Amino acid sequence: MRARNRKGTAISARPLALTLGEPAGIGPDITLAAWLRRDELKLPSFYLIGDAGFLEKRARTLGLKVRFAEVGAADAGAAFATALPVVATGEQATAEPGKPDTSSAQAAIASIRRAVADVREGRASAVVTNPIAKSVLYQAGFAHPGHTEFLAELAAANGKAPQPVMMLWSPMLAVVPVTIHVSLREAIAQLSTELIVTTARIVAAGLDRSFGLARPRLALSGLNPHAGEDGSLGSEDRAIVLPAIEILRREGIDARGPLPADTMFHEAARKTYDCAVCMYHDQALIPIKTLAFDDGVNVTLGLPFIRTSPDHGTAFDIAGSGRANPASLIAALRLAERMAAAQAS
Repeated sequence: MRARNRKGTAISARPLALTLGEPAGIGPDITLAAWLRRDELKLPSFYLIGDAGFLEKRARTLGLKVRFAEVGAADAGAAFATALPVVATGEQATAEPGKPDTSSAQAAIASIRRAVADVREGRASAVVTNPIAKSVLYQAGFAHPGHTEFLAELAAANGKAPQPVMMLWSPMLAVVPVTIHVSLREAIAQLSTELIVTTARIVAAGLDRSFGLARPRLALSGLNPHAGEDGSLGSEDRAIVLPAIEILRREGIDARGPLPADTMFHEAARKTYDCAVCMYHDQALIPIKTLAFDDGVNVTLGLPFIRTSPDHGTAFDIAGSGRANPASLIAALRLAERMAAAQAS
């Protein structure tokens, strides 16, 4: 594929930088499975950042015939057709499938660092991350709540990190939770008009820049049942959510709501908006995981580079068994290519 920049000049497509993820999880399994289907599915070229010896061992465990090429990022695109390109970090991975240990934590962290550096320095077009095990990284001294916060730190400029926003995307539905990995009690405490406005601004800008939607339509859910029922089921929708929507509209953003969450996600309703902005984690993730459990993609908006990821975890219970489904990783690779092309056009 060749994309064109805004002046119409052809630019060479760069490969995607794929991180190792948790070595004991299914990241290596689905990476190998995706590469083996590269021709059948016409996948964009990518390279894995990690330990080629570790990957060779996993391929043998899975009974897969995969050729590997240890290359630099600049040579990955040329190697992709005949071998899985692997860019080394110098950190070895030793964990066995389904048996996480802290000895491989630095391999996972180094892979993320290198992927971000490659994209920011122009060697790759986007970062695609395999799932990590935060508990394993914490034991090794990892100081960030998760993947997204680490990526934001790596993207910091002049000492200031951008505010990342998590979007779950599928062809049927895109959702963004305003509050994420906190208890429901804490989510309600965190929710504010300012947070909703800031989140929606980032979503609108990201859909414009990376999805080619010049004026994306945002549907904002209410917090309470029936969006508060005019205050009889809670005051937050009138006091917090509605003022945020009014601010967004004054700024020219196509935002509507607050809408009752229980009627936002049926087929006819989904056709009326491009992204649903929801007030807390499960309000957003239950519908998309119901509709697109196998091929949903986690997208981080608000970063100065593209980042996508499979919408699932490490699945230690099936790592190394050959039963891991690569569908979500394949969707993440395809979406990263699409977003890179949109930004280049």
